[in-house]
Amino acid sequence: MSVSTALPRIIQGGMGVGVSSWQLARAVSAAGQLGVVSGTALDVVVARRLQDGDPGGHVRRALQQFPDAGLAQRVLERYLRPGGRLAGQPYRPVPKLTLSPSRAGQELAVASNFVEVWLAKEGHGGVVGINYLEKVQMATPAAAFGAILAGVDYVLMGAGVPREIPRLLTDLAEGRVGGVGVVVAGDDHQHRVELDPVDLLDVSVPELRRPRFLAIISAAVLASYLSRDESTRPDGFVVEGVPAGGHNAPPRGNLVLDKDNQPIYGPRDEIDLTKILALGMPFWLAGGYSTPDRVDEAIAAGAVGVQVGTLFALTDESGLTPELRARILDELTEDTLEVRTDARASPTGFPFKVAQLSGTASEQGVYDERPRLCDLSYLRTPYLNEDGDIGYRCPGEPVHMYVRKGGAIEDTVGRKCLCNALTANVGLGQTRGDGFVEPALVTLGIDLESAHALARHPEARTAQDVVRWLTRS
Repeated sequence: MSVSTALPRIIQGGMGVGVSSWQLARAVSAAGQLGVVSGTALDVVVARRLQDGDPGGHVRRALQQFPDAGLAQRVLERYLRPGGRLAGQPYRPVPKLTLSPSRAGQELAVASNFVEVWLAKEGHGGVVGINYLEKVQMATPAAAFGAILAGVDYVLMGAGVPREIPRLLTDLAEGRVGGVGVVVAGDDHQHRVELDPVDLLDVSVPELRRPRFLAIISAAVLASYLSRDESTRPDGFVVEGVPAGGHNAPPRGNLVLDKDNQPIYGPRDEIDLTKILALGMPFWLAGGYSTPDRVDEAIAAGAVGVQVGTLFALTDESGLTPELRARILDELTEDTLEVRTDARASPTGFPFKVAQLSGTASEQGVYDERPRLCDLSYLRTPYLNEDGDIGYRCPGEPVHMYVRKGGAIEDTVGRKCLCNALTANVGLGQTRGDGFVEPALVTLGIDLESAHALARHPEARTAQDVVRWLTRS
């Protein structure tokens, strides 16, 4: 089946953990635009789907197409529970990210990313992308290889400076060892996480195609830096403004909060599109470009098109649980939904958009009832301890543990466990031994004009409806 080489006008954002599901990406791609799956924590997403019995048999159907049948079978043997979990039964843990990933961890990551991309590409000739976070460095090589094995067309990455990704994608697509550098606090030595395709697979590495790479940026200076050298140059940019959901770049200069404790952005944070245009590379605008008129404005400014997240998060194909989607749409209809930019919630230190929904971890009382722990650990970072060994810490873990590991106590204030909360958003939250179920924490963009319009039209709630509206087709 041929794949379109034309650049898409609409990029559906890669949101959350599983919000940008394969169902959503497939629907957008089949409608002629770029559907994007979220690549964050796909290993835990797929492992938990299998433990819930693999409803619909989708994971197993995709794994039947994985080039190494033995690897696929090992994943199924470790995680599949044909009848699903018993009521109140916790999910089995998956291997944590480290500088020296286990074989089982790499196999699960590669297989999971393959599954999500393969399902998104099934049955149509459209293009499919996958979105990663630069902050989750230790996951990237294995995740990217799994996506490439499935024929992913685009890789998108933000939340940092993704200078090593062009080379990584080239190496993996050519069957060579691919890796990225990982910062270890307190250590000047270079550390890397790598994946060897030849060593991982028990079969010959198939002929692979390198995907295009789009860097998600929020400043022209970063675009200039990345485009300067062939080894760091992406194939294009997603230029993301402050209204976008999820993680945002912090304000330039000293962090100043307003009376509602939200970061204040100023003129220094405005993106100079003339400098982006001067690079002569394709780019898309994101953050508040979710109406047909705004799409036209972006194109008139020289962009290929736009990236849209929130609108697609509220469609029927989104991975958000039906209950959460219904509550958000109800509050949009009543004009009571508030989205705040929380400067402290994310352990990454980046501001994070949080929808204020009762009963979710956006309420401090709800979050305070949660035992403070870090067991998924995607946002923990390595550090050099006093003995010269590598340890791992996260500002969202128990405060005494973080401080004992050399972390500053002030870094723990207001931090929330995004990893567990975001899995709860898509119905995969952990059940603790005492019956406690992880609460959700929803992120959306702050420009809700188009979302209000969607809420008023229940007959137009599919991804295809959104694509048609945005493209005036």
